[in-house]
Amino acid sequence: MSDTIIRAADVDSVKQYLLGLQDRICARLEGIDGSAEFLTDSWQRDSGGSGRSRVISDGKVFEKGGVNFSHVFGDRLPPSASVTRPELAGRSFQAMGVSLVIHPDNPFVPTSHANFRFFIAEKAGEAPVWWFGGGYDLTPYYGFEEDCQHWHRTARDACERFGPDVYPRLKKECDEYFYLKHRQEPRGIGGLFFDDYNTESFADCFAMVRALGDSYLDAYCPIVDRRKDTSFSAANKQFQCYRRGRYVEFNLVYDRGTLFGLQSGVGRIESILMSLPPVVRWDYNWHPEPGTEEARLYSEFLRPRDWA
Repeated sequence: MSDTIIRAADVDSVKQYLLGLQDRICARLEGIDGSAEFLTDSWQRDSGGSGRSRVISDGKVFEKGGVNFSHVFGDRLPPSASVTRPELAGRSFQAMGVSLVIHPDNPFVPTSHANFRFFIAEKAGEAPVWWFGGGYDLTPYYGFEEDCQHWHRTARDACERFGPDVYPRLKKECDEYFYLKHRQEPRGIGGLFFDDYNTESFADCFAMVRALGDSYLDAYCPIVDRRKDTSFSAANKQFQCYRRGRYVEFNLVYDRGTLFGLQSGVGRIESILMSLPPVVRWDYNWHPEPGTEEARLYSEFLRPRDWA
């Protein structure tokens, strides 16, 4: 493992980048909505750590959305953070990241999620171990080929200069991660996902994280602009709320970020659960009628495909 000694300047650079990314994302989404602003809640915990939560709600375009930054410290890595790295169990840590979930009002605009995070695990007498994680994924309620192609082609282009294997690998990891095992279905159409990323020098890893973080708005905003004024019915809205239930199930059962926040003891519950949509429904043993657009979501979109 190379470049495992972390200098303060490196940590500061990551923090400043993430804070700037939060600013840029909020400003762009506010411009698209045109009627609502992100409210800022800066917080600090006595047990260690601070953050800046930003939430938009009841907008013309966005029913609810959160773009959060946090920088937290703890005495012991929780199980969710060391499950794939058992040799790090018991180490103290610091973690920082930007995490966002955007839930549009219009059912024809997909929900999007992105997360970019940085960890350092420390133990007396040993060098600190660092790694990055994150990515972004898209959860449509009604499928459009051109939207899925744009999303994945933007992701592919952001990965391109880091090697031809990067996009296929991160796409595959995303397809495998955002999968509801108990439902035997993907959460959405995927995107990019990576974790435990420290295979290159710190500078190289950080460069890739910045490239992917910077590409999120390019991937998502054109889709929002294309679909936000589409007319929809009460039945469309009902299906959106039904599919949002899958989102809730994944975040509360499988999502590592949610589990880390709940298990670590240093997370802030309001910020952790901001990812949940405002209105959800579960209908007993419901299935879409064959031949409908709702059924088409399952048959043509909720399965791994080479969209790019």
